[in-house]
Amino acid sequence: MNNLVEATRGDHRSDGRFVLLVVDDDESVGAALVAQLADHRVRGHHFPHAAEALLAAGALQPDAAVVAAGLATMSSTELVRLLADRAGIPTVVGVGDDDGGVAVAALKAGATACVRRPYRPEEVLPILRAIRPETSGALDPPIELGGLRVDPATFEVSLHGRTVALPLKEFRLLYFFMSHAERTVTREQLLAAVWGGISDDTSNTLTVHIKRLRRRLALDGDHAPMIVTVRGLGYRFVPAPATATPSTS
Repeated sequence: MNNLVEATRGDHRSDGRFVLLVVDDDESVGAALVAQLADHRVRGHHFPHAAEALLAAGALQPDAAVVAAGLATMSSTELVRLLADRAGIPTVVGVGDDDGGVAVAALKAGATACVRRPYRPEEVLPILRAIRPETSGALDPPIELGGLRVDPATFEVSLHGRTVALPLKEFRLLYFFMSHAERTVTREQLLAAVWGGISDDTSNTLTVHIKRLRRRLALDGDHAPMIVTVRGLGYRFVPAPATATPSTS
């Protein structure tokens, strides 16, 4: 029961992380998923035994669970029913090439979705974001480039140690720019990422928001990052030189 004791010790929501229960007989597969998702602010807890996982679910109140098909310690379908149907915990089932029957039964039992196993973070994360949209920002890691740091979990921005207060839309614009630093991104990409689509109103709004974001980032003069207009294509985010320090004059 050491896994259970360790998992339930302390307040695991104090840092705002997404809490995930991983139930998988294979220690290497379950532990690998927990380790890979840690970089995305997912606090995962792996349990090889279904009974232990059920006890932990009551204490942890996880945001979601991932259950491997073909568990040896309990029917995967029954565990999905207990977690998803009775406890109300959104549950994703990890399936292999031969688990089609289990996948169908699990979905009928209340599973939210199925995902390939062994797991790939790029396939698991979109499902977790869809399960808890209000915490989706917490699944993205902070980015730091040339003295500029953005943290999507707390919506904090700092430039050379100076706090930069940004409205939500400008924050999302900046995070998208920094995620695609030194690459040209189109207006369509920006509108889809921040506003969810394109319309006459949002197209003009994008121009206004970029103008405001440029103004807020320009306070450090030569040491500020730049949002460069690429005529006919879109924009490119250029970080400040990594060795730059803000002017004291």
